[in-house]
Amino acid sequence: MIVIADSPALVALSICDSLSLLDVLFGEVKVPQAVYDEVCIANKAESQALQAYLAGKICSVTTRIAIEKSNGLGKGELAAISLYKQLSADLLLIDDARAKKVAYLNNLEVMGSLGVLLLAKQKGLVVSIKPLLTRLRCSEIFISDQLLDQLLVMANE
Repeated sequence: MIVIADSPALVALSICDSLSLLDVLFGEVKVPQAVYDEVCIANKAESQALQAYLAGKICSVTTRIAIEKSNGLGKGELAAISLYKQLSADLLLIDDARAKKVAYLNNLEVMGSLGVLLLAKQKGLVVSIKPLLTRLRCSEIFISDQLLDQLLVMANE
């Protein structure tokens, strides 16, 4: 299974020290150069962990691909969607709400970082997601408390 990942989802999973779950759950993780460049800026949160994790996972977007309703998306999001289409990937890992809508409009399979954590719990790869969600609550990433609480209910925690 090929998964294409976008920046915010990677950063969220890195904060949870859960990047390795991607390899276990999905097998092959790829990112476009634009996403790598966004997350590996020196002195940016999680940049060292992401640089190490993404080594060997960077792909060039070689084809210009039409993406419906893509106005307002950033370079990384556009590159991730294009790489998904170029590689005929199976899943797009993306957290941004606008980018998710564009992905759905373009018939892409989508999952966010919270979905990865929930799936890992369901598959027995993590005992509890509560400590991981606590890390997210304490980070600079904004995820509503209501959504995090819903996820805990879904995980039976």
